[in-house]
Amino acid sequence: MDDERDDLIHRITQIQRDLGRAFARHQSPLFTSNLTMRQLKVVMVLAVHGSASGQELAHDLGVGLGTVTGIVDRLVAHGLVSRHEDPHDRRVRRVELTAEGAALIERIQDDGIQHYRRVLEHLDTDTLRALDMVVHRVRAVAEDLFGKEHDAV
Repeated sequence: MDDERDDLIHRITQIQRDLGRAFARHQSPLFTSNLTMRQLKVVMVLAVHGSASGQELAHDLGVGLGTVTGIVDRLVAHGLVSRHEDPHDRRVRRVELTAEGAALIERIQDDGIQHYRRVLEHLDTDTLRALDMVVHRVRAVAEDLFGKEHDAV
């Protein structure tokens, strides 16, 4: 990769990081919830996949099944997830978000979108048109590289 492209990529990714920090300074539901990082990861995995077995969660988190059981127990106690029998294998218990868990994810996403909208509302129409073209292209490349996400967080 040539120096200019490398410099541009570095500058763009640094700006993305700076935007994330700026948005995080506000009292986002992401930071005001009483969830641990691992609990939040479980909620996010479930938001993406719909449901998961304990084994799948253990794999995604890189922890043992016993650790996942404790995390899920606490999330059940918070009312954010529920367990149910897998319809295809009664030996497997699946975990999924409750309505309250889905609402938490929705609040986190909405908060980020609101911050982003506030920034976008201060841009002129020509800049918005250019940004629209760029983000569509970025999304197309991401879909090519990573596949389409039907229920992305």
